[in-house]
Amino acid sequence: MSTSTAAAETPRTVSNKMSQLDRLKLFTKVVADTGDFESMREFKPRDATTNPSLIFAATQKREYGYILDKVLEDQKNSGLAGAARIEDIIDHLLVAYGREILKIVPGRVSTETDARLSFDIAGSIAKARHLIDLYEKSGVSRDRILIKIASTWEGIHAAEVLQKEGIHCNLTLLFSLPQAVRCAEARVQLISPFVGRIYDWYKAAMKRDFTGAEDPGVKSVTEIYAYYKKFGYATEVMGASFRNTSQIVELAGCDLLTISPELLAKLAASYEPVERKLDPEAAKTADIERLTLDEKTFRFLLNEDAMATEKTAEGIRKFSADIVKLEKFIAEKL
Repeated sequence: MSTSTAAAETPRTVSNKMSQLDRLKLFTKVVADTGDFESMREFKPRDATTNPSLIFAATQKREYGYILDKVLEDQKNSGLAGAARIEDIIDHLLVAYGREILKIVPGRVSTETDARLSFDIAGSIAKARHLIDLYEKSGVSRDRILIKIASTWEGIHAAEVLQKEGIHCNLTLLFSLPQAVRCAEARVQLISPFVGRIYDWYKAAMKRDFTGAEDPGVKSVTEIYAYYKKFGYATEVMGASFRNTSQIVELAGCDLLTISPELLAKLAASYEPVERKLDPEAAKTADIERLTLDEKTFRFLLNEDAMATEKTAEGIRKFSADIVKLEKFIAEKL
């Protein structure tokens, strides 16, 4: 959904007496991109997102060891063995972290499916249903959970099925307008276009830096936001994967932005102006052509975009590698 009515009625530029973070919250729902509970308590985000990389990093910290220890104790008599036992422990671990996060944030938490299922429709659906079942058995409503799935054709198809069951999805590893359009057509709850990784690709390819509105990652999210508002799609846009606060400030007004603790701290310490850049009413008058997508067109357009193709594939590989790291870590614990 778009930003709240209260946010929409705020002036376009806010007084210098507030930090950039406080001002940003007037235009946009701020989400914590971390597995660190103390950061969430400090910066008071609305929602929180996790992924295998963040969960693996959290398991390495002594202060969060109690979560894994409890899961291992609770699941010691599961009757499972080998890979099935490790998978079961990881599923319960993801949900355990999510439950702890929901004690801190008032909104939702995103929990990621196994990236190795990114091209497996049935597998993605089964995993999402299982994670939601674990949440609901522990007393957490599915309305507070977003299941993260990669923005492949198969992943979006799986999300379309899940959304019809009331399982809300966050389509991640999204780098292009065709991916975003297909997600909107599937009535996905939320998408996470990766600003920083788009920026990284163009910086390396063009051998130059980008700032402000010319940043390719910023331009991508701006284009997607305008498309959604122009054609009345309800899917929420959540910019993700930021490299600097300039990218964040340029996207003030986006439905949501998920931000690392390091960048949240910089925004909280700065009193520079923040102006609303993305506005749903302005987007409705944008000159945008509607995309018509079937599977063949989607795959062709994605293939034509070298950045989106490479970054989607790279992201799946990296998240898959972190799941393997987590599996090895659990195996050593056992």
